[in-house]
Amino acid sequence: MTLFAHARKTLTVYASALTLGISAALSAGPAAAQETYTWKVQSHWPGSSSSYTDSLERLQRVLDERTDGRLQLKLYEAGALFKAKETFNAVSRGILEMGTISPAYAQDKISLAGIASGLPFAFRNVWEAAYFHQNLGFEQMLRDEAAEHGVYWATDKVYPTEMVVKKPITSWDDFTSLKIRSSGALQTFLTEAGAAASYIPGGELYTALDSGIVDGAHWGASQGAFSMGLYEVAKYHVQPALNIAGTDAIIVSQKALDKLPEDMQKIVKDTLQEQFWIRTNEYQYKERITLAKAIAEQGVEVNVLPDEVQNKLVQTAQKMWDEEAKRSDNAKKALAMLKDYLAELGYL
Repeated sequence: MTLFAHARKTLTVYASALTLGISAALSAGPAAAQETYTWKVQSHWPGSSSSYTDSLERLQRVLDERTDGRLQLKLYEAGALFKAKETFNAVSRGILEMGTISPAYAQDKISLAGIASGLPFAFRNVWEAAYFHQNLGFEQMLRDEAAEHGVYWATDKVYPTEMVVKKPITSWDDFTSLKIRSSGALQTFLTEAGAAASYIPGGELYTALDSGIVDGAHWGASQGAFSMGLYEVAKYHVQPALNIAGTDAIIVSQKALDKLPEDMQKIVKDTLQEQFWIRTNEYQYKERITLAKAIAEQGVEVNVLPDEVQNKLVQTAQKMWDEEAKRSDNAKKALAMLKDYLAELGYL
C-alpha cells in the first residue's frame, strides 16, 4: 500500500469514527437535556384561596419558565391527597415532593413553629417581621430544624393575620363570648385570653361561620376572608392584627431536591427566596385594595378593638411568649433574639 493510500484509509476511518461520535452525541444530548421531573404538590390552601393562585400557581409558572419545562409542578388543593397536618410528614418521607403548610401544622416536628406562626402582638409592621426572618437569621434557623427531617423550608411570605366576626367587639365581655376558628399559637393565645378557639380546616370554614358553629375566624387577613367568601356572613373586619408572621411555608423534600441537576436545584432555591419578597410586598398591596373593595361592595366595617380589649390581649400575649421558649434550646435562642429586636425597636 502506498503512503498516500495508507493516509487516505486512516483519514477515512477517523472520519467515520468522528461521524459516529457526533451522531451518538446528537442523539443522546437532546434526550438528556430534555429530562423532566414532575413534582406532586399538596397545598393547605383550597383552590378558592387567594394564596393558591398568587403563591402556588405563580411558583408553578415561574419554575416552568426558568427550567425550560424541565420541572413541572402538579398541584393539588387542600385535602386532595393528605390532610393539612399530614403534609409535613409526607414531604419528610419523600411521598410528596413539595407542599405548603402553616408552621402550626408541624409543631410536633419543628420547635420554632410557634414563633414562626407568629407570636401575638409582637411585630407592628410587616417589614419588621421580614427583617427578623431574612436579616436576623430566623429563616435559617427554621431551615436548619426542617433539614433534620429531610425538608427544605422556605417561608412564602410574612403578612398580618386579622379576624372577621359576625358581631362587633365593643367590650371585653364581647371578646370572651366569641367562638373563633383558629390554629397553632394563635389558637392557644385566643383560648388563654378567654375566647373559645378551635381548629377547623379551610374547606369547612365558610359553612362553620355561616351556620354559627363559630362567630369569627382568621384566614390571613382581608384577601383570605374575601377569597373564601367570609365577608358574606361576617361583616366586621377586626384590627389591629393578631400577629404579623410567616404564616405560610413552602416545604420541599430534600430527596427530591437532591435528584435534580445542580442548575435546577439552584433555580428552585433562588425562586423560593425571591418569592418571599415578591409575595410579601404584593400581599400588602392587595390587602389594602381588597379591604377597600369589601367595604365598598359588601358593607364590611372595620372594627378597631377598644383599648381595654387590646391591653388585656397584650398582657396575655407576653405571658405566652415565654412558654414558646420552653420548647427547645433553639426556641429559647429565637425568643431571646426576638425580644432584643423588639426592645431595639422601642416596643419592650
